[in-house]
Amino acid sequence: MDDTRDARILAVATLEEPTRRRLYDHVVRQTAAVTRDEAATALGLPRATAAFHLDRLADEGLLDVVFERRTGRSGPGAGRPSKLYRRSDWHVEVSLPEHRYDLAGRLLAAAIEDAEDSGESPREALDRRARQLGNELAAAARTGAENSPEVVMRVLEAHGFEPRADEDAILLGNCPFHTLAQQHTDLVCAMNLCLLDGVLAGLDATQLQANLKPEPGQCCVRIEPVGTSA
Repeated sequence: MDDTRDARILAVATLEEPTRRRLYDHVVRQTAAVTRDEAATALGLPRATAAFHLDRLADEGLLDVVFERRTGRSGPGAGRPSKLYRRSDWHVEVSLPEHRYDLAGRLLAAAIEDAEDSGESPREALDRRARQLGNELAAAARTGAENSPEVVMRVLEAHGFEPRADEDAILLGNCPFHTLAQQHTDLVCAMNLCLLDGVLAGLDATQLQANLKPEPGQCCVRIEPVGTSA
């Protein structure tokens, strides 16, 4: 499943069409998958119209398609399986500016589990987990030995930080953990700093460092040339 920001926005936009939205709502209210004929009858639509919109919802990942024989028979003469639709397991979240509370939740949950198992403090476990995740995000984005600032910008953009070049530094116009950072500033900003440390390390961006420099309307972290005071 394509879970890029563009794919999520397109999936949500698909529901703007009223008939499509009605069909989606009908399918998700059912306890079992539904056929085109069942959906068309329930909503008083031509079968071809229902089929078109159901397939569009499936193409965008909002519905899953399954095939079943409704006759109860199998083998030769049982007929072709019917095409049925049910809600997809894909969870679609879109926020503007982009927020990644799922990422923060995964880090916090993993840190608590690690702390319980190892005896280290939850804060130490969270910092370690955040650096590790930063390394993983960087590794997934690398296409070779490149470690230019443009690659750093690309990774930060992909994860909602809205990076902007500011002379030799990179300003982050959005915090993906904004609400959490407002309520638990020290904890979340430290986690964010470790995450971005991990990204830079994973990209071998040795010419850059992440510094904690909160500014109104921006992320608390600023990416700057090595040697810049924190």
